[in-house]
Amino acid sequence: MKKIVFLTGTRADFGKLKSLMLISQNSSEFEVCIFVTGMHMNSLYGSTVDEVIKAGFKNIYKYINHNLGESMDRTLAKTVEGFSQYIEHVKPDMIVVHGDRVEALAGAIVGSLNNILVAHIEGGEVSGTIDELIRHSVSKMSHIHLVANNEARNRLIQLGEFEKSIFILGSPDLDLMNEQNLPDIHKCKSYYDIPFDHYAIAMFHPITTEYKNIRAYAKNFVDALIKSDINYILIYPNNDLGSKEVLQEFERLKLLDRIKIFPSLRFEYFLRFLKESNFIIGNSSAGIREAPYYNVPTVDIGSRQNNRAKLDTIFHSSYEVTDIIKAIDNVMKINLKNNSTNNDEFHFGKGRSDELFLELLKSKELWKISHQKQFQEHIDNE
Repeated sequence: MKKIVFLTGTRADFGKLKSLMLISQNSSEFEVCIFVTGMHMNSLYGSTVDEVIKAGFKNIYKYINHNLGESMDRTLAKTVEGFSQYIEHVKPDMIVVHGDRVEALAGAIVGSLNNILVAHIEGGEVSGTIDELIRHSVSKMSHIHLVANNEARNRLIQLGEFEKSIFILGSPDLDLMNEQNLPDIHKCKSYYDIPFDHYAIAMFHPITTEYKNIRAYAKNFVDALIKSDINYILIYPNNDLGSKEVLQEFERLKLLDRIKIFPSLRFEYFLRFLKESNFIIGNSSAGIREAPYYNVPTVDIGSRQNNRAKLDTIFHSSYEVTDIIKAIDNVMKINLKNNSTNNDEFHFGKGRSDELFLELLKSKELWKISHQKQFQEHIDNE
């Protein structure tokens, strides 16, 4: 029986990995272990390790790797140390990581340096921030690449990865985004005590490369929410450097009845709230990836998602309050919502990434991929 370790450090990557974890755990051919760290372990952000436990997973190991305001390099170092000790004990055949967080980089470093196959979910994406640097670094330390689409595949080939190690899986969160997998909106509103009939989702994360300006950016964001006079479900930022400053600005919103603030939301509940919202505002990738799937428009603020998908449903804004208000006004004038999804244009899979993942795990060829990384030259003959 092959042993697989999944590493999750945020509510976002858990949403991406959840369906893959479930289908692997339910297979008699694999033993699944889960290393839970990062934001999951912080009560300030909702102690989302509880959501991992409630989902019915076994063999969960919890590790605290981060203090509020701590730099990313220190968090990386702590995660490498803790995960290395865990791997020495568990001795897995494969490590699965997702995305562009330092926890994923730590997992890839530990796996590659200990001669363990590393599978990276959603490599080959671009953003334009330090996240992109981390994502590509994870890819170079990984042996198996499970990408969302052909564009991501081509970028990995440009990075020198072997084509036979790249598999198009789609975006795994689509497995959970289908209507039949979501809770009823009335159940969601009751659970979180949401009194609004109409509302928008708001999320604003720090940008580590723009740390010196983050307090001013967060202030403008909060000012725009106040001036817009709209109901909002506001969710805490991630725990990157600058999170403290963002949260300090959020304090100004706590006395407003039309704004409900949460450290975190259960992923399927979040998806239902997003699907039923008027729009999403901020700089979260949810506005670039998940929102267009539901035909929900996005007000994308600043530089964090600069190089991500450019769609008609996405309205970009600078950090200036007047620009943000203008973008909100433009979004409120359109009506993109309907009962269908927009996945034809979105091209991030068809919601069966878990099945494709299990098929790959069961294939003998996957386990024959070399642990010794090499750079694949691609010579243009033209």
